[in-house]
Amino acid sequence: MDWGIENRLSRLIKEDGRCQFLPIDHGYFQGPTSYLEKPSETIKGLLPYADGLFVTRGIVRSSVPPNCQTPIIMRVSGGTSIIGSDLANETLTTSIDEVIRLNATAVGISIFVGSDYEKQTLTSLAQLVNQCEPYGIPVMAVTAVGKELEQRTARYLALSSRIAAELGARIVKTYYCPQDFEKVTEGCPVPVVIAGGPKCETELEVFEFVYDGIQKGAIGINLGRNVWQNPHPVPMMRALNNIIHNNLTPKEAQELFEELSRNQ
Repeated sequence: MDWGIENRLSRLIKEDGRCQFLPIDHGYFQGPTSYLEKPSETIKGLLPYADGLFVTRGIVRSSVPPNCQTPIIMRVSGGTSIIGSDLANETLTTSIDEVIRLNATAVGISIFVGSDYEKQTLTSLAQLVNQCEPYGIPVMAVTAVGKELEQRTARYLALSSRIAAELGARIVKTYYCPQDFEKVTEGCPVPVVIAGGPKCETELEVFEFVYDGIQKGAIGINLGRNVWQNPHPVPMMRALNNIIHNNLTPKEAQELFEELSRNQ
């Protein structure tokens, strides 16, 4: 592996081979999402526990302090919104010059396999890899499904993740599925991180799917709403961090979360 790529990946994926990314890019298609109206306030207190911050260039400039030591994964695809006709109709929105100018450690792009815009988003991924590899910048592909949540099956996620890796993604962000998730990770030759999806009803539900996903081959998570929409976001972030980096069980993570929440 090229030294530059390896160096940047080592900032994101820790020595234990695990990672916890914090996404706050939701506004690029949802606008001012609840609890993310002021991103600078949302990330305060969470950054020390994040191995990477997934964010758009606009929010980097407006809301992330320049002395931030958390590696930036820059969202570089978009062009649609929740009130548009199809969330899958994305294109590249950020140039490689901008990525370098803002000192991003990696970039992230959504692909929509099986949608009307499959070729468009997969071609964008390939083009992004072509642009980033000469500069040693790793690409994270996000296997998005738009509003079609029923597509989160192992067969679909394994297909999407493998295609992303084949096109050159160095990391794949994909959804967790309770059945056969190991088929997703085993069929993907690059590291897989778990996306959060809709907010869960309880903290324990989050801890359980994260723990199971890690046991089945994921190297980490990229959870946003299940962290910063929680009434106790820092304890939530810390409990998840301990599942990932210290192998806590869901029950142990729940106990830690409750203890940290009481002592806030």
